[in-house]
Amino acid sequence: MKFLLVFDFDHTIIDENSDTWIVKCAPERKLPNGLRNSYQPGHWTEYMGRVFVYLGDNGVKEDEMKRTMTTIPFTAGMIDLLGFIGENKELFDCIIVSDSNTVFIDWILKAADFHRVFDEVFTNPAAFSSTGYLTVQHFHAHHCAKCPKNLCKRKVLKEFLDKQLERGVSYTQIVYIGDGGNDLCPVMFLKKNDIAMPRQGYTLEKKISQLAQSVSPVQCSVLVWSSAIDIMSYLKLLIKE
Repeated sequence: MKFLLVFDFDHTIIDENSDTWIVKCAPERKLPNGLRNSYQPGHWTEYMGRVFVYLGDNGVKEDEMKRTMTTIPFTAGMIDLLGFIGENKELFDCIIVSDSNTVFIDWILKAADFHRVFDEVFTNPAAFSSTGYLTVQHFHAHHCAKCPKNLCKRKVLKEFLDKQLERGVSYTQIVYIGDGGNDLCPVMFLKKNDIAMPRQGYTLEKKISQLAQSVSPVQCSVLVWSSAIDIMSYLKLLIKE
């Protein structure tokens, strides 16, 4: 009996968007209008690449970025939830699927000593170049029309489950915890026995409830959360059953 917990990162584990938080490092804590307006829907990763170039051009170094990123608050109750999962790792496999990047997630999890809670992190690969600039790449290529160009979370989840099956690991239930529009695609992939946990008042919850009135509602159960304590209460019930 093992459960798979799938977490989004921004606005789910942390209470902010890591990509917009980094702007605090910019001169006057803001980006020039031309750069801000250069974002095109579905091409966030390319936009962040330009933001990192701007920060690098303005002399923002790795240690300053790291200091800034590790001040992001965790979502209410999340520290308790991750502590609880860490104490029950024999029952839970735990992964992150996020449109952030490896550098940011690594910094934040390690600073709070939560990196051991997660078995794998699937996110856009990032690294500092020899000139000290942060660079970010697409996580993968995919053919899903619903998802941003760089990441289809359904594809990530499906490939992870296939790989686990090859290792002889199957899950009693998948619990998907997220907030954003790009979490809908993997939620649509969940089966009847699984559960989607959208954050209250965020895009994912709204999209799921719109679908509930349509011909193709989600198959899985849905439980809305506002504090990670709600998620922990559900997991405690799960392991009692």
